Amino acid sequence: SFGVIADIQYADAEDGYNFGGYRRRYYRQSLNLLRDAVEAWATERPPLAFVLQLGDSIDGLNARIGEAESALEQVLAALGRLPVPVHHAWGNHEFYNFSRARLVHTGLNSRPAGATAGLPAGDYQAYHFSPAARFRVIMLDAYDLSILGREPDSPRYRESLRLLREKNPNENLNSPAGLEEPRFVEFNGGFSQAQLDWFNEVLKFSDENQEKVVVMGHLPIHPDASDRVCLAWNYEDALSVIHSHQCVVCFLAGHLHDGGYCLDSHGVHHLTLEGIIETPPESNAFGTIYVYEDKMILKGHGRISDRVMHF
Repeated sequence: SFGVIADIQYADAEDGYNFGGYRRRYYRQSLNLLRDAVEAWATERPPLAFVLQLGDSIDGLNARIGEAESALEQVLAALGRLPVPVHHAWGNHEFYNFSRARLVHTGLNSRPAGATAGLPAGDYQAYHFSPAARFRVIMLDAYDLSILGREPDSPRYRESLRLLREKNPNENLNSPAGLEEPRFVEFNGGFSQAQLDWFNEVLKFSDENQEKVVVMGHLPIHPDASDRVCLAWNYEDALSVIHSHQCVVCFLAGHLHDGGYCLDSHGVHHLTLEGIIETPPESNAFGTIYVYEDKMILKGHGRISDRVMHF
């Protein structure tokens, strides 16, 4: 079994609202909800094997008030009370606070140290691990193609900006207004060809070894498990890699604070988790997933519903 949580977006600040101005964000309270989740996970018997934190651990607000390091410290301290590894996806709010080069040297870098076998050579934050026989978890970097966190003079930044401007003529690149493909906004990103090739190789290995695979990343990659704005830029490319293999049973994402779910045409479950940041203080939004030979059972807390995912 393992824990799942998304979009904590902690900041030591008064409640605010989303970009649209109509959804409340509980910045300070989110840390308390995280601590409650950690407490609940700590009592699980048998104990959890690991926890997946699906990105946006602290809010971009921290960068503006000079609190990025201290906010991250508090979130990592809360998660550090768990006696199991926590695997961190990187979301847009991580990049509002830190450069990619800086993130590598924080506790949000959960790539296995020293184990280079099977890790990509590129500068994207992807890796995989096997917590049990014939079961593998793959972390994807959904901001590998992005103008967030990249140095403006880097080839990857220039490539991403070109793609973004091609698809989004708005002066404000965070605005999806009037776009035919509203996912092409600055707060999203995508997967480079190098990362997709690496992903394909890992899935080939898992097919050959008859493994079941769970994939995670900050951005959803299926339109039926997301709204049209929150999808990864080239979600179709990631889906086509997954669909060319037998082994993937589930894709886990955050980013869309309302959450979402679908079972796709290839039998893959796409679960987008509700975000902590828009969860009222009297509720919560985390889950525990129990893995069996032929299914996974999600036991949700607060805004996250229970679910049985057969494969």
